[in-house]
Amino acid sequence: MNNEVIIFDTTLRDGEQSPGATLNTREKLEIARHLELLNVDVIEAGFPVSSPGDFEAVSLIAQEVRKPIVCGLARAVEKDIAAAAEAVKKAARPRVHVFLATSEIHRTFKLKKAKEEILRLAVQGVKLAKGLVSDVEFSPEDASRTELDFLVEVVAAVIEAGAGTVNIPDTVGYAVPSRFHTVIKTLRERVPNIGNAVISVHCHNDLGLAVANSLAALEAGARQVECTVNGIGERAGNAALEEIVMAIRTRADHYGLTTKIDTRRIVPASRAVSKLTGLLVQRNKAIVGQNAFAHESGVHQDGVLKERTTYEIMRPEDVGLSRSTLVLGKHSGRHAFRERVAELGFTLDDQQLDAALGKFKALADKKKEVFDDDIEAVIEDMLEVVPEVFQLVTFHTTSGVHTVPTATVVLKRGDAEPVRDAAVGDGPVDAIYNAIDRITGLDGTLLDYNIHAVTKGKDALGEVTLHVRCGDQSATGKAVTTDILESSARAYLNAVNRILARQVRKCGNGATQ
Repeated sequence: MNNEVIIFDTTLRDGEQSPGATLNTREKLEIARHLELLNVDVIEAGFPVSSPGDFEAVSLIAQEVRKPIVCGLARAVEKDIAAAAEAVKKAARPRVHVFLATSEIHRTFKLKKAKEEILRLAVQGVKLAKGLVSDVEFSPEDASRTELDFLVEVVAAVIEAGAGTVNIPDTVGYAVPSRFHTVIKTLRERVPNIGNAVISVHCHNDLGLAVANSLAALEAGARQVECTVNGIGERAGNAALEEIVMAIRTRADHYGLTTKIDTRRIVPASRAVSKLTGLLVQRNKAIVGQNAFAHESGVHQDGVLKERTTYEIMRPEDVGLSRSTLVLGKHSGRHAFRERVAELGFTLDDQQLDAALGKFKALADKKKEVFDDDIEAVIEDMLEVVPEVFQLVTFHTTSGVHTVPTATVVLKRGDAEPVRDAAVGDGPVDAIYNAIDRITGLDGTLLDYNIHAVTKGKDALGEVTLHVRCGDQSATGKAVTTDILESSARAYLNAVNRILARQVRKCGNGATQ
């Protein structure tokens, strides 16, 4: 038996059926391109007959995405099948996916049809699709609740009619792994022509078992898994692509299976899907969650620093992350704290380290997570370090109605001559910051800006507190004067100086990087 698993991605069809996750054509195409980079085997691009927009999106994806099979979904009725075939006709490798419910509960209450009629419609649907495209897949909807004898009969009939893939859906997430394994095993043993088709599975997560059921089916001989990025989909979602793929890869010793997926593209694809659908990934989500490669426990942090595999069974680089994260909090230990202090460019002796760790622990008792800015503030306060790479000499601003806000800023660095530059902005504060960036050579992004009066009256002191990011580094800044523009300038320069001082410490030679 072939040990390569076909990854059939239905993010753009079943995934889009998540409440609130409707995508427009441009967004669908962007996700499809991520899926192509991910190297999925099949993209189920949509349900073409459902709307003109869906038809357009499937057609565009079929034209633009060339490597994977592009598939359109259709009920076992002529208009659906014709629409799906038309939508995917320009694909390099088109497929039509026909489905029809087979379980007793669906036959009785939804379709109101007998077994014989269901069997006839299934065969007819596959033959219609086969007359339009060479690659046809069939799904007996709600297969996991279908009588096993009838399921065997349906599967044999649709393969005889021309289906090259037969998908066994756990449509409502009712299956459990041991039973689902039995279903797939029975089909392999009792369907006489099963060797002429690939057995696929499509599992929903209503009981949290979608991935477990999918893996159990693979063990029983299924060789295609239908899944979605981040596990999105109707109700509780589908089997998560990233979990299926990384389980196969990480436990190759157990499953003995492979996929073609470029796992380094998992995180970028996950983030793109989350951004475009608006469905946030929970922090503790396997593989792609914010906490998946994060460690806060001191014991765990110490183990990971000594040997990664003590507490990590996958490398973060393998899924597209740059590294693991040691989250510093009240559970963190001395080893992790020392590593982070060194990364921030500080050199502390044992006594200074212990003192800083004590202050850090006190702060961590008040905050769930302590950030690099907090650690720097603790150490700088302890060491009385006041980074002042650049000093503000003077500034001048011009603004008003129908006037482009402009700022001229003069900064001085050490004993060097003062440097003057000017810039425009959306307002006087933005213009000041743009001028400072021009002089310092940094491109700062203002993440947070807060202003409040420290005292009462028109001449009250104005305190500005802000958070700035420059590249992959960030810092807070703070200043208090009676002129709010001056406070804004000094607070921004304070943050920039912290970043520059950090770079100087890391380089060790006084040069920024």
